[in-house]
Amino acid sequence: MTGQPFGPEVVAAVSRHMNDDHAEDSLLIARTLGGCPNATRARATGLDAEGMDFAVTVDDIEVPVRVPFAHRLTERAEIRHEVVRMYREACAQLGIEPRDAD
Repeated sequence: MTGQPFGPEVVAAVSRHMNDDHAEDSLLIARTLGGCPNATRARATGLDAEGMDFAVTVDDIEVPVRVPFAHRLTERAEIRHEVVRMYREACAQLGIEPRDAD
């Protein structure tokens, strides 16, 4: 499968949800999996089957950061599971206890 399984409405809905309800989770993901340990803010800007894109603020400069998924996603329901996995991995790397995300 070479096409992208998620249309613009799904991408917009997921990005909005991440930014409205999970901004701190996005920041943890950007600091660890995104390779920006000094980030002070992260905003989801998009996603596709391969990963999620963020606009990350480092030293008062916003830079694009892409965090790849562990595997190619093909269904919308997989997005939540993968973002939860990334959040938990970020928490583990930072040595903090993740909240119950399930």
